[in-house]
Amino acid sequence: MESKIEAIVEIGHKPMQQRRATAKGRLSLRKNTTQAISSGEIKKGDVLEASTIAAIQAVKDTPRIIPHCHPVPIEGCHVDWNLEDHFLECTVTVAAIYKTGIEMEALTGVCAGLLCAFDMVKSLEKDENGQYPEAEITEIKVVQKQKLNN
Repeated sequence: MESKIEAIVEIGHKPMQQRRATAKGRLSLRKNTTQAISSGEIKKGDVLEASTIAAIQAVKDTPRIIPHCHPVPIEGCHVDWNLEDHFLECTVTVAAIYKTGIEMEALTGVCAGLLCAFDMVKSLEKDENGQYPEAEITEIKVVQKQKLNN
């Protein structure tokens, strides 16, 4: 059987274009966990600082994580956090001038940022059975994808 799967889509014919993409997602947590994040009481360190670094690294490493993504020269990356009583929300905006969209980079950044945050606080989220009944990563989505005029 012969396979016709194209490993990476040909984009050589496409023009360079200024692009921006924003994605976001949410980590549901217990109120005492969000309070510990806010007051800097997490044993592993500053959750927002470490998770921002994780998000930026993931944006840059997206082609290594997602096999069909093109290596894109990232020109900018901004990570925002919103901490509420029962959740931590991450928003990642990525900018590049390239031939293909960068929404996968923004989504990957959000996922890595939230995973890092969960890893740092999971000891506070465990119940008596060692499970995480309230911790949940949800609402991961592309908020905006733009092609801007050069």
